[in-house]
Amino acid sequence: MNAQLKDHPVGDHAALLERLGGQSVVFVGLMGAGKTAIGRKVATMLSLPFIDSDHEIETVSRMTIPELFEHYGEAEFRALEQRVILRLLEGGPQVLSTGGGAFMNAQTRGEIASHGVTVWLKAELDLLMERVSKKQNRPLLKNPDPRGVLERLMGERYPVYATADITVQTRDERKEVIAAEVIEALQRHFAAAPPVAGQVTP
Repeated sequence: MNAQLKDHPVGDHAALLERLGGQSVVFVGLMGAGKTAIGRKVATMLSLPFIDSDHEIETVSRMTIPELFEHYGEAEFRALEQRVILRLLEGGPQVLSTGGGAFMNAQTRGEIASHGVTVWLKAELDLLMERVSKKQNRPLLKNPDPRGVLERLMGERYPVYATADITVQTRDERKEVIAAEVIEALQRHFAAAPPVAGQVTP
């Protein structure tokens, strides 16, 4: 068993969940950063429900993300994405993984800030390329130069992702290790943050 995981007694998680209250833990970051895999692991460790906003969009639209892009274009997809995420945020506490472009919408960012704590999984370009090259369902990468597209997206999006409450550097490491680091970062965040109105601190 990894030593990092042993350092998380149930009491620590109980205190973290108390501070979280009805908020969601919202993962943001580029495609391939591991938002779904790490988010699901964090949800399991905290005994919270896990929701992937892309999967939810596909369920409500009865279309895949590539099909939505193809039939309606990116602007319509983003509008649908925003509506779905706003609805999901009403259902906290939970762990929510969002699509790479969702956090770029100022209104969505505002709603997430009102209903949750954001965790940016920050990844290097080579790691993202290695991961996304294994999947064919990335509409934004249907391009002769996918590495160039990813570099451009990093340039556009990383300054916005950097406004997240917490940044965790993801890398080629077991998801249990990264998830434990996310939980540690959440504990530090809430220890430093003022109590939510109405909460009584021990």
